[in-house]
Amino acid sequence: MLGSFCLPSSKPPPSYQDRVLSSSFCRNAERIGQCNSAFSGTRIDISRRKCVASKGFSTSAVLADVAKGLMAFRENIFPKKEADPKTVASIILGGGAGTRLFPLTGTMAKPAVPIGGCYRLIDVPMSNCINSGINKIYILTQFNSQSLNRHIARTYNSGNGVNFGDGFVEVLAATQTPGESGKKWFQGTADAVRQFLWLFEDSKHRYIKNILILSGDHLYRMDYMDFLQKHINSGADISVSCLPVDESRASDFGLVKIDENGQIKQFLEKPKGESLRSMQVDTTVLGLKAQDARKLPYIASMGIYLFRTDVLLKLLRFHYPEANDFGSEIIPLAMKDYNVKAFLFNGYWEDIGTIKSFFDENLALTDKPPKFHFYDPLKPIFTSPRFLPPSRIEKCRVVDSIISHGCFMRECSVEHSIVGIRSRLEHGVELKDTLMMGADNYQTEKEIESCLAEGKIPLGVGRNTKIKTWKRQIDHPRDSTFDQESL
Repeated sequence: MLGSFCLPSSKPPPSYQDRVLSSSFCRNAERIGQCNSAFSGTRIDISRRKCVASKGFSTSAVLADVAKGLMAFRENIFPKKEADPKTVASIILGGGAGTRLFPLTGTMAKPAVPIGGCYRLIDVPMSNCINSGINKIYILTQFNSQSLNRHIARTYNSGNGVNFGDGFVEVLAATQTPGESGKKWFQGTADAVRQFLWLFEDSKHRYIKNILILSGDHLYRMDYMDFLQKHINSGADISVSCLPVDESRASDFGLVKIDENGQIKQFLEKPKGESLRSMQVDTTVLGLKAQDARKLPYIASMGIYLFRTDVLLKLLRFHYPEANDFGSEIIPLAMKDYNVKAFLFNGYWEDIGTIKSFFDENLALTDKPPKFHFYDPLKPIFTSPRFLPPSRIEKCRVVDSIISHGCFMRECSVEHSIVGIRSRLEHGVELKDTLMMGADNYQTEKEIESCLAEGKIPLGVGRNTKIKTWKRQIDHPRDSTFDQESL
């Protein structure tokens, strides 16, 4: 065996001082004079050599070599700090009353609204955290939170769903505390976080160096470790995830203006007219190609923020204790005294804030290829394990559609549609450009017959029913016409 002939070397490993002396920095320094430095108590003395001046001699070239050697030496001795998910805690905001999503939010919080047939909106930021290695997650809730709390308990507890090891998932519900300020409910995103700041002053969370603020009603896939690494490398106190947008969408967002270093210098909430045009920037600064930058001259805030923990505590508790919102108050105010950087996210992202966007983004999942999908095996989107049976499909025509678990479909046609869990489609049903939400429970054949006998409507879509999105021409007061989509 080769191992029997390999004797250990009698030569001791090089010492720290030897490594320093043999570095390119010290070799370059020897060429021009004396290098007196201290690295962990080591003093380097290199005697100055006589330099005979000659015509054409340039010290700048030598100094450039020394500078280059110094940078290489520092990178070897002092490596860059790597992003560590153990030093990050995530706070997912449960959203407000969700009036623009009514009636979907009539009895549930926005993050609990179903999407893609079998998922909930909260599953998206939760899964992004899990796939990024972040396992310390708080969820702030206030409005209609019962269904959201139930889904989180079923999906993300350590006994039944996703296992978090030494991490946790905790729901922080709006509550009243002693004192005048403690009698108020959450007044905004920043106020909601402020009311639970005491959690991060606990000694057991002393290793949490950064806090990631997320929204519970966005559709996107992001590796938050890329975000954290750029946050650390740039030396930012606050980083704002941003999306390049064109002029047609720019007025729907809070826009930021940056300098050549990516530092945010101005923030305007949904500007229009001249204010909008004043927010145009050269987005090549964030890494876009020149051609793309011309098409996307605006930078929109995604409502995703990364704060150094100590900075967040100072801002919310001491500097601006009356500010209630991150986007319109805390971020613009913090730009005066702190290093606030923009982080470019150039992937798919949508805010599911209205009925129209909810409908459009659901049906967009059936596109070929879709801009967003739930089928990434390396970064899956998790959801509640419902233990439903596979869907049963008898003599059906299904085109460009998503059929969820536990459905019964008999001699029907489904085209460019999403069919939610436990759905029932009877003979002759036609669905086109349709989002079917699904059902919370099944009905037996006997229960269906009983409903029909009593003149009630059973769950599902009955025989020969045709459902599709349609457009019609409507007279406009100014003698013109426009298309109106009816869902």
